[in-house]
Order: sequence, then C-alpha cells, then structure tokens
Amino acid sequence: MAVESIPRRTVVDLLEARLRDDILSGTHEPGSLLPPERELAAGYGVTRTTLKHALTRLEQAGLLSTRHGIGTRILDYLRVGGADLLPMLAAQDPTWLREVFEVRRQIGTLIAGRAADRRTQRQARRLEHLLRQVADGPDADAVQLADVEVHRELARATGNRVYLLLTNTLFNAYLPVRAALRAPFEDAAHAADRLAPVVRAVVDKDAEAARRTAEAYLAGTEKIMLGSLGRPRGRAAADSSR
Repeated sequence: MAVESIPRRTVVDLLEARLRDDILSGTHEPGSLLPPERELAAGYGVTRTTLKHALTRLEQAGLLSTRHGIGTRILDYLRVGGADLLPMLAAQDPTWLREVFEVRRQIGTLIAGRAADRRTQRQARRLEHLLRQVADGPDADAVQLADVEVHRELARATGNRVYLLLTNTLFNAYLPVRAALRAPFEDAAHAADRLAPVVRAVVDKDAEAARRTAEAYLAGTEKIMLGSLGRPRGRAAADSSR
C-alpha cells in the first residue's frame, strides 16, 4: 500500500497560521496597525525575513494592507473581503461551516432547477455516469469527492459559469476539513440513493422536482455532517447509515 507523505510545515507556514489566527480571533483588531516589524518579529520569536514572508501571504489573502511609511494595517475582512477567505475562516472557526452549508443549500437548490431547465443530453449522460461513481466509491473520501463532481456538473448544466464558480467556492470552503464531515458518505450505496432523485429530476427536465429533491438532499446531508462534528468516527458512521 502506498504511503502518502505528510507535507512539512515551514517556519513561515507556522507563523502565517499564528498571525492569521490572531487576526481572525481579534487579538489584532480590524483597523489597527501591527507593531513595527522588529518588535513584531521579536514577539513571535522569528527573524524579520520570516515575518515579511508571512505578512506578504496574509496581505495576498486580504487580511492586511501594507503602505510604505505608514505600516501594516489589519483589514476588516467582513467589509472588504471576498469568498476566497472562506477556506481560511472555516478552518479557523468551525461555526462558519453552518453558514457555508446554509448558502450551499440555497444555491444548490437554485442550481438544480436551472440545470433541469437547461441541461443537454450529453450532460444528462454525464450526470448518470457520475452518480454511478458515487455508488462505486471504495471509501468515504472517494464517495464524497464523487458527490462533489455531481454537483459541479449540475452547476455546469445551468449554462451559467458564475454558478460553477460559486459551487467551487463553497466546496473549497469545507473540503479541506472533509474528514470531519464524512458521515453521509460512509455507505456508498446509501449516498448514491440519496442523491439519485436529484439526478433523475434533472435528467427528466423536471425543474420543480429538481428543486424539491435538491433541497431535501442538501438539508439532509447538511444535518448529518454538522451533527457529526466533534463526534467519534464510529458514532458518526453509525448515524449516517440510519
């Protein structure tokens, strides 16, 4: 069996995570200036070069703004940030997942209806193929990722690329922590059976049924996934088979 290597975290990675957590938790308040680099580096026990690399990453993520002669200011990410921050926020604070899943349910229901109206014959065949991959998944992770591809194809079938980008954004927000959300996917056959009515309605071009079944599917899996957070794996798996 192949052994997957564990990525090594550099000092910059660790400092970036520490600074990010301090910013998102309010240790460094929005609108405030960070201490001078020399002082900040000493406070975190790193070199100024390491600090500069970490600050550059956080500036690219939209959490900081650096202006020459003024310093580095903490941005109010809820005012100026975009959806690309969601993976970082969800990893730092699991309560974000509830809000992500609420949007997932609403957007997914809308997408299913649009897909039923607009899907091509080729896309219908593709959806049926992807559903079979859900049923054939060898483990919970493979089943969950196959499920994701069904929803990507539903978004693609709307003919609106913005729906596809929104779908990708929502997946990017919670897939990094998907190991804690695997409960609905432990049984591949059950996972496929839950999803099948959505695919069937889209294939049949029944928009009303597509919206109804998508809302039921997304609400049901949301409940299972959020309910499994913090539970031992065995209990989560048992719940998912009910």
